[in-house]
Amino acid sequence: MSKKPEHELFTRHPGNPILSVENWPYKANSVFNAAAAQVNGQVLLLARVEDFRGMSHLTAACSDNGIDNWQIDAGPTLMPDAKNYPEELWGIEDPRITWLAEINEWAITYTSYSRGGPLVSLATTKDFKSFNRIGAVMPPEDKDAALFPIRFGDYWAMLHRPVAKTMTIQANIWLSFSPNLRHWGDHKEIIYARMGGWWDSVKIGLSAPPMETEHGWLILYHGVRTTASGSIYRLGLAMLDLKNPAKVLHRSDEWIFGPKARYEREGDVDDVVFPCGWINRNGTVYMYYGAADSCIGLATAKLQDLTDYILNCPADK
Repeated sequence: MSKKPEHELFTRHPGNPILSVENWPYKANSVFNAAAAQVNGQVLLLARVEDFRGMSHLTAACSDNGIDNWQIDAGPTLMPDAKNYPEELWGIEDPRITWLAEINEWAITYTSYSRGGPLVSLATTKDFKSFNRIGAVMPPEDKDAALFPIRFGDYWAMLHRPVAKTMTIQANIWLSFSPNLRHWGDHKEIIYARMGGWWDSVKIGLSAPPMETEHGWLILYHGVRTTASGSIYRLGLAMLDLKNPAKVLHRSDEWIFGPKARYEREGDVDDVVFPCGWINRNGTVYMYYGAADSCIGLATAKLQDLTDYILNCPADK
C-alpha cells in the first residue's frame, strides 16, 4: 500500500485508480462513486457511470479480492426508468448497498435526479440482476442516504441529507424511521456541519453505510469546505449508539482522509474523495471512493485502528 499522510487513517492502494473508463466494456465519460457489498464470496461494486449526455446509471463490477481482475457487466445494470419513475428523468447516481437479513434482500438507496432536484430512491434485489423499485422515499432536495441493516424496535432507520434549495443554511445529516421501507417519518437532525473555518463547515453527508461494531455504529461522512479556489471534499468519522442511532457518541474534529493524489485533485470535479461503499474483510476495511468524479480509488485501514481513533475523539456536543 502507498504511503499516507501522517494524519490520515486510510492507506491508498498503489494500483489506484482501480477502476476507470479505460476498464469499462462500453463507452462512458466517467466511472465513480461506487457502492460496495460482499456477495457470494466476491466483492461487488455498483458504480455510478456517467454518459456523454451527463446522465448517470449504475453498473456492477465483481472481483474475488476486491482489488483487481474485475468482471464488469457488459451493459448498464440499472438504468433510469423515467417512464414509470419520472423522478429518474435526469439519471440515477451515488448508490449505497445494505443487506437486510430480515427480508433476505439487498437494499439499494440511490439518488434520482428529478425536475425538482435530487431525491432519495430505494430498490431491493436478491441477485443484482433484477430489481424491485420501491421508488422515491424522500422529496427533493435530498441525497447521501443509506439504511441500517436492522430494525430499531419496529422501525427501519435511514441516514440522509436534505438541503434547502437556497443553501442559506448548512446541510446536515438526518435520521428517519419507517415501518415498511416506503413511508418515512420521525425525522431527526443528528450531525451538523460546523460553522466557520472547519473542514466540514459548508455541508456534510453520509458516505458509506453505517458499519456495526461492538462499540456502536461507525459512521463515515464527507464534509465540504469552500475556499478561494473552490470546494474541497474530505472525510470524517462519527460513532452512533448501537441501540439508539439518534445518539451521537463521538465525532472526529480532524478529517481522516482527503484529496492528495493527482487523480483525486484533478478530474471532472477537482479535490474530491467521495466513498459510497466500504466492507470489512477479516478486520481490514476496504473503502471504495470516487476520485475527482472521474474514477474509483481504494484505500484500506484496520477496523481496530478506526474504532480506537473515534473512541478517543471528543464526546459529541
